Amino acid sequence: MTADVARPLPPHLTLLYRGPLASCDYDCPYCPFAKRRDVPETLRADRAALERFEDWVAARAGEDPGTRISVLFTPWGEGLVRSWYRRALVRLSALEHVERVAIQTNLSGRVEWLADCDRSTVALWTTYHPGQVAHERFLAKATRLVELGVRFSVGVVGEPEHLAAARRMRADLPEEVYLWVNAAEGRTYTDTEADDWRALDPHFHYSRHPHVSGGLPCRTGDSVLSVDGDGNVRRCHFVSESMGNLYDDSFRARLGPRGCPLTTCDCHIGYVHLESLDLYEVFRGGIVERVPAARPRMLPLVT
Repeated sequence: MTADVARPLPPHLTLLYRGPLASCDYDCPYCPFAKRRDVPETLRADRAALERFEDWVAARAGEDPGTRISVLFTPWGEGLVRSWYRRALVRLSALEHVERVAIQTNLSGRVEWLADCDRSTVALWTTYHPGQVAHERFLAKATRLVELGVRFSVGVVGEPEHLAAARRMRADLPEEVYLWVNAAEGRTYTDTEADDWRALDPHFHYSRHPHVSGGLPCRTGDSVLSVDGDGNVRRCHFVSESMGNLYDDSFRARLGPRGCPLTTCDCHIGYVHLESLDLYEVFRGGIVERVPAARPRMLPLVT
């Protein structure tokens, strides 16, 4: 390593990891990866890439001892039906320098393996997809997570046909579980429609409209990075410019605060890091799993 890339990591580093996996067991009409199947070669490559990433995170304890790490796995497909993702969460949750490790999941797989994790570190970002899973089945999984002491949030895409199911799920979930709503891609909401969703998720207004981001300070590229299966580092999932590679340390030379290069940001895993929104205070202690610091006061349901 040359002197100009020997830059220390920040005191806390958040990594959003997405490997080659793109297969899913659901066929949501709003998702381009619905019911996709990965060939065995892709699955083997995904497993090897994930294990390499795990090793890098584990090695920070000795090589970057001043840095604590949080990890959010954001696979295009469903990761927890694959044994190597379950093992990764178990392993990483046990590392003392890992503050949080979480994964986005449809919760279709079993959950008992979470008993092997450090429950003070592991968390799940779950999404409920009405039409893909029975209400009772998803609710039973969520209830079991509460019993296991696992931190998690539950979300739904704000499609009009999902509203009744989302209301039912909100009513039946334990009160302490946060239910978030993502604005459907390309959909414009009237104030009345937005109020319907805000009755379920008082933070829905953050998702309703894209956020102006061009030139504004953002933690991505500094204390938040996106990593793919080959170790290529970008500031976030939505910026294509490379910062270098995780495994040869070339990314370190480009670490540092800078404004967002895009005009707008319309995805929670991106705009949550915009400093102008102050969402680090809203989700303090639960950034990667999308759990607010305080349960938001529910608004009256509009029927």
